[in-house]
Amino acid sequence: MTKVTQPTVHFISGLPRSGSTLLAGILRQNPLFTAGMSSPVGGLMNQLLQSMSTNSEFSVFISEQQKRDILMGVFSAYYNSALQENKIIFDTNRLWCSKLPLIIELFPNAKIICCVRNIAWIMDSFERIVRKNPFEVSKIFNSGELATVYSRTEALSGGNRIVGFAYNGLKEAFYSEEAARLLLVDYQILTQKPKEVMGLIYQFLGLKYYPHDFENVEYSEEEFDSFLNTTGLHTVKRKVEFIPRKTILPPDLFTKFSDLSFWENNQGSAANIIGAKTQ
Repeated sequence: MTKVTQPTVHFISGLPRSGSTLLAGILRQNPLFTAGMSSPVGGLMNQLLQSMSTNSEFSVFISEQQKRDILMGVFSAYYNSALQENKIIFDTNRLWCSKLPLIIELFPNAKIICCVRNIAWIMDSFERIVRKNPFEVSKIFNSGELATVYSRTEALSGGNRIVGFAYNGLKEAFYSEEAARLLLVDYQILTQKPKEVMGLIYQFLGLKYYPHDFENVEYSEEEFDSFLNTTGLHTVKRKVEFIPRKTILPPDLFTKFSDLSFWENNQGSAANIIGAKTQ
Protein backbone atom coordinates (compact mmCIF):
# COMPACT_ATOMS: atom_id res chain seq x y z
CA MET A 1 0.00 0.00 0.00
CA THR A 2 1.32 3.44 -0.94
CA LYS A 3 1.90 5.67 2.05
CA VAL A 4 0.03 8.98 1.80
CA THR A 5 2.25 11.97 2.49
CA GLN A 6 0.79 14.32 5.09
CA PRO A 7 0.47 17.80 3.51
CA THR A 8 1.96 20.78 5.32
CA VAL A 9 -1.03 22.74 6.55
CA HIS A 10 -1.30 25.71 8.87
CA PHE A 11 -4.27 27.88 9.77
CA ILE A 12 -5.02 31.59 10.08
CA SER A 13 -7.70 32.47 12.57
CA GLY A 14 -8.38 34.99 15.34
CA LEU A 15 -10.43 38.17 15.23
CA PRO A 16 -12.01 39.92 12.21
CA ARG A 17 -10.61 43.23 10.96
CA SER A 18 -7.28 42.30 12.57
CA GLY A 19 -5.02 41.65 9.59
CA SER A 20 -5.85 38.10 8.47
CA THR A 21 -6.45 39.20 4.86
CA LEU A 22 -3.31 41.34 4.99
CA LEU A 23 -1.30 38.42 6.35
CA ALA A 24 -2.65 36.15 3.61
CA GLY A 25 -1.76 38.79 1.03
CA ILE A 26 1.82 38.85 2.33
CA LEU A 27 2.16 35.07 2.60
CA ARG A 28 0.90 34.45 -0.92
CA GLN A 29 3.92 36.35 -2.28
CA ASN A 30 5.91 33.25 -1.40
CA PRO A 31 5.59 30.87 -4.38
CA LEU A 32 5.73 27.89 -2.00
CA PHE A 33 2.57 29.02 -0.17
CA THR A 34 -1.13 29.19 -0.91
CA ALA A 35 -3.19 31.56 1.23
CA GLY A 36 -6.29 33.71 0.96
CA MET A 37 -9.23 35.21 2.80
CA SER A 38 -11.66 33.01 4.73
CA SER A 39 -12.25 29.78 2.80
CA PRO A 40 -15.41 27.63 2.89
CA VAL A 41 -13.47 24.57 4.10
CA GLY A 42 -14.14 25.10 7.80
CA GLY A 43 -17.85 25.67 7.26
CA LEU A 44 -18.16 22.61 5.01
CA MET A 45 -16.40 20.44 7.58
CA ASN A 46 -18.65 21.78 10.32
CA GLN A 47 -21.78 20.95 8.35
CA LEU A 48 -20.49 17.48 7.55
CA LEU A 49 -19.72 16.82 11.21
CA GLN A 50 -23.29 17.72 12.11
CA SER A 51 -24.64 15.49 9.32
CA MET A 52 -22.52 12.58 10.56
CA SER A 53 -23.36 13.07 14.23
CA THR A 54 -25.68 10.88 16.30
CA ASN A 55 -28.53 13.26 15.40
CA SER A 56 -28.58 11.61 11.98
CA GLU A 57 -30.10 8.14 11.51
CA PHE A 58 -27.25 7.35 9.09
CA SER A 59 -24.52 7.98 11.68
CA VAL A 60 -24.52 4.26 12.64
CA PHE A 61 -23.12 3.49 9.19
CA ILE A 62 -20.21 5.94 9.44
CA SER A 63 -17.14 4.91 11.41
CA GLU A 64 -14.68 7.36 12.96
CA GLN A 65 -12.15 6.52 10.25
CA GLN A 66 -14.76 7.20 7.56
CA LYS A 67 -15.54 10.56 9.15
CA ARG A 68 -11.85 11.38 9.06
CA ASP A 69 -11.58 10.32 5.42
CA ILE A 70 -14.66 12.33 4.41
CA LEU A 71 -13.36 15.49 6.07
CA MET A 72 -9.92 15.03 4.54
CA GLY A 73 -11.61 14.44 1.21
CA VAL A 74 -13.24 17.87 1.38
CA PHE A 75 -9.94 19.49 2.25
CA SER A 76 -8.05 17.63 -0.48
CA ALA A 77 -10.67 18.45 -3.11
CA TYR A 78 -10.66 22.16 -2.29
CA TYR A 79 -6.87 22.41 -2.25
CA ASN A 80 -6.24 19.88 -5.01
CA SER A 81 -4.10 22.15 -7.21
CA ALA A 82 -2.02 23.34 -4.25
CA LEU A 83 -1.46 19.76 -3.12
CA GLN A 84 -0.46 18.77 -6.64
CA GLU A 85 2.19 21.50 -6.55
CA ASN A 86 3.27 20.43 -3.04
CA LYS A 87 2.58 23.89 -1.64
CA ILE A 88 2.28 24.76 2.04
CA ILE A 89 -1.36 25.56 2.71
CA PHE A 90 -2.67 28.33 4.96
CA ASP A 91 -6.42 28.03 5.40
CA THR A 92 -8.18 31.02 6.92
CA ASN A 93 -11.33 30.83 9.00
CA ARG A 94 -12.37 32.36 12.33
CA LEU A 95 -13.88 29.07 13.50
CA TRP A 96 -10.54 27.24 13.60
CA CYS A 97 -9.78 28.47 17.13
CA SER A 98 -12.88 26.62 18.32
CA LYS A 99 -11.84 23.47 16.44
CA LEU A 100 -8.38 22.79 17.85
CA PRO A 101 -9.12 19.13 18.70
CA LEU A 102 -10.29 18.53 15.13
CA ILE A 103 -7.23 20.28 13.66
CA ILE A 104 -4.90 18.18 15.80
CA GLU A 105 -6.61 14.95 14.73
CA LEU A 106 -6.48 15.77 11.02
CA PHE A 107 -3.21 17.73 10.88
CA PRO A 108 -1.00 16.80 13.85
CA ASN A 109 1.79 19.21 12.87
CA ALA A 110 -0.41 22.22 12.13
CA LYS A 111 -0.02 25.57 13.84
CA ILE A 112 -2.50 28.43 14.05
CA ILE A 113 -1.67 32.09 13.48
CA CYS A 114 -4.26 34.19 15.29
CA CYS A 115 -4.64 37.80 14.21
CA VAL A 116 -5.71 40.04 17.10
CA ARG A 117 -6.53 43.68 17.67
CA ASN A 118 -8.05 45.85 20.36
CA ILE A 119 -11.79 45.13 20.12
CA ALA A 120 -12.62 48.84 20.15
CA TRP A 121 -10.61 49.34 16.96
CA ILE A 122 -12.26 46.29 15.39
CA MET A 123 -15.66 47.90 16.03
CA ASP A 124 -14.32 51.18 14.71
CA SER A 125 -13.17 49.44 11.52
CA PHE A 126 -16.56 47.83 10.91
CA GLU A 127 -18.28 51.15 11.57
CA ARG A 128 -16.07 52.94 9.04
CA ILE A 129 -16.94 50.40 6.34
CA VAL A 130 -20.66 50.77 7.03
CA ARG A 131 -20.42 54.54 6.78
CA LYS A 132 -18.43 54.32 3.54
CA ASN A 133 -21.32 52.42 1.96
CA PRO A 134 -24.34 54.62 2.85
CA PHE A 135 -26.43 53.42 -0.09
CA GLU A 136 -25.99 49.72 0.72
CA VAL A 137 -27.60 47.56 3.38
CA SER A 138 -24.79 45.33 4.62
CA LYS A 139 -25.63 41.65 4.90
CA ILE A 140 -23.42 41.48 7.97
CA PHE A 141 -26.42 42.75 9.94
CA ASN A 142 -29.96 41.50 10.33
CA SER A 143 -33.05 43.64 9.88
CA GLY A 144 -33.15 46.46 12.43
CA GLU A 145 -29.56 46.08 13.62
CA LEU A 146 -28.30 48.81 11.30
CA ALA A 147 -30.30 51.48 13.13
CA THR A 148 -27.45 53.07 15.14
CA VAL A 149 -23.81 52.53 16.01
CA TYR A 150 -25.01 51.10 19.33
CA SER A 151 -27.21 48.46 17.73
CA ARG A 152 -24.49 47.65 15.20
CA THR A 153 -21.74 47.09 17.78
CA GLU A 154 -24.12 45.16 20.03
CA ALA A 155 -25.00 42.86 17.12
CA LEU A 156 -21.35 42.32 16.15
CA SER A 157 -20.40 41.40 19.71
CA GLY A 158 -23.07 38.70 20.06
CA GLY A 159 -21.75 35.25 20.98
CA ASN A 160 -22.80 33.74 17.66
CA ARG A 161 -21.87 36.75 15.53
CA ILE A 162 -18.78 37.79 13.61
CA VAL A 163 -16.84 39.46 16.46
CA GLY A 164 -18.30 37.74 19.52
CA PHE A 165 -17.93 34.22 18.13
CA ALA A 166 -14.35 34.82 17.03
CA TYR A 167 -13.49 36.39 20.40
CA ASN A 168 -14.92 33.46 22.36
CA GLY A 169 -13.21 30.90 20.13
CA LEU A 170 -9.87 32.68 20.48
CA LYS A 171 -10.21 32.81 24.26
CA GLU A 172 -11.05 29.11 24.37
CA ALA A 173 -7.95 28.23 22.33
CA PHE A 174 -5.73 30.68 24.24
CA TYR A 175 -6.36 28.91 27.56
CA SER A 176 -6.49 25.38 26.15
CA GLU A 177 -3.95 22.60 26.65
CA GLU A 178 -2.88 23.07 23.01
CA ALA A 179 -2.24 26.82 23.30
CA ALA A 180 1.44 26.37 22.40
CA ARG A 181 0.30 25.77 18.82
CA LEU A 182 -0.99 29.35 18.68
CA LEU A 183 0.87 32.47 17.61
CA LEU A 184 -1.10 35.65 18.29
CA VAL A 185 -0.09 38.55 16.02
CA ASP A 186 -1.22 42.03 16.94
CA TYR A 187 -2.43 44.07 13.95
CA GLN A 188 -0.66 47.24 15.04
CA ILE A 189 2.71 45.51 15.37
CA LEU A 190 2.26 43.72 12.03
CA THR A 191 1.64 47.02 10.24
CA GLN A 192 4.40 48.88 12.09
CA LYS A 193 7.15 46.26 11.75
CA PRO A 194 6.09 43.83 9.02
CA LYS A 195 9.56 42.47 8.25
CA GLU A 196 10.34 41.69 11.88
CA VAL A 197 6.91 40.15 12.48
CA MET A 198 7.07 37.98 9.37
CA GLY A 199 10.53 36.82 10.44
CA LEU A 200 9.07 35.67 13.76
CA ILE A 201 6.16 33.96 11.98
CA TYR A 202 8.56 31.97 9.79
CA GLN A 203 10.57 31.09 12.88
CA PHE A 204 7.42 29.91 14.66
CA LEU A 205 6.49 27.73 11.67
CA GLY A 206 10.03 26.39 11.29
CA LEU A 207 10.27 27.61 7.70
CA LYS A 208 12.98 29.39 5.75
CA TYR A 209 12.29 33.13 5.46
CA TYR A 210 11.16 34.54 2.13
CA PRO A 211 12.02 38.19 1.28
CA HIS A 212 8.55 39.73 1.06
CA ASP A 213 7.86 43.06 -0.65
CA PHE A 214 5.94 45.13 1.89
CA GLU A 215 5.63 48.02 -0.56
CA ASN A 216 3.61 45.98 -3.04
CA VAL A 217 1.10 43.75 -1.31
CA GLU A 218 -1.95 43.31 -3.51
CA TYR A 219 -4.96 41.24 -2.57
CA SER A 220 -8.71 41.78 -2.66
CA GLU A 221 -11.95 39.81 -2.93
CA GLU A 222 -14.25 42.40 -4.49
CA GLU A 223 -16.82 39.87 -5.68
CA PHE A 224 -17.26 38.45 -2.17
CA ASP A 225 -17.52 41.93 -0.63
CA SER A 226 -20.07 42.96 -3.25
CA PHE A 227 -22.16 39.91 -2.36
CA LEU A 228 -22.23 41.14 1.25
CA ASN A 229 -23.01 44.71 0.12
CA THR A 230 -19.93 45.74 2.09
CA THR A 231 -17.36 47.10 -0.36
CA GLY A 232 -13.79 47.21 0.94
CA LEU A 233 -14.19 44.48 3.55
CA HIS A 234 -11.36 42.39 2.07
CA THR A 235 -9.20 44.88 0.20
CA VAL A 236 -5.55 45.14 1.20
CA LYS A 237 -3.66 48.40 0.66
CA ARG A 238 -0.53 48.09 -1.46
CA LYS A 239 1.89 49.36 1.20
CA VAL A 240 2.00 47.77 4.63
CA GLU A 241 1.97 50.64 7.09
CA PHE A 242 0.31 51.75 10.29
CA ILE A 243 -1.82 54.88 9.93
CA PRO A 244 -2.82 56.43 13.29
CA ARG A 245 -6.32 57.84 13.40
CA LYS A 246 -8.99 59.03 15.79
CA THR A 247 -11.87 56.71 16.51
CA ILE A 248 -15.33 57.45 15.15
CA LEU A 249 -17.01 55.51 17.96
CA PRO A 250 -18.74 57.43 20.78
CA PRO A 251 -16.43 57.59 23.85
CA ASP A 252 -18.58 55.25 25.94
CA LEU A 253 -18.52 52.54 23.27
CA PHE A 254 -14.78 52.86 22.72
CA THR A 255 -14.16 52.51 26.47
CA LYS A 256 -16.55 49.57 26.69
CA PHE A 257 -14.64 47.51 24.15
CA SER A 258 -11.10 48.70 24.91
CA ASP A 259 -10.53 46.56 27.99
CA LEU A 260 -11.19 43.15 26.42
CA SER A 261 -7.66 42.34 25.22
CA PHE A 262 -7.11 39.31 27.48
CA TRP A 263 -4.04 38.26 25.48
CA GLU A 264 -2.04 41.22 26.81
CA ASN A 265 -1.69 39.20 30.01
CA ASN A 266 -0.68 35.69 29.01
CA GLN A 267 -0.59 34.22 32.52
CA GLY A 268 -2.16 30.79 32.44
CA SER A 269 -1.53 30.33 28.72
CA ALA A 270 1.26 28.73 26.70
CA ALA A 271 0.31 30.71 23.59
CA ASN A 272 3.00 32.64 21.71
CA ILE A 273 2.37 36.36 21.25
CA ILE A 274 3.73 39.10 19.00
CA GLY A 275 2.28 42.30 20.40
CA ALA A 276 2.52 45.14 22.85
CA LYS A 277 0.17 46.98 25.12
CA THR A 278 -1.20 50.01 23.32
CA GLN A 279 -2.07 53.34 24.87
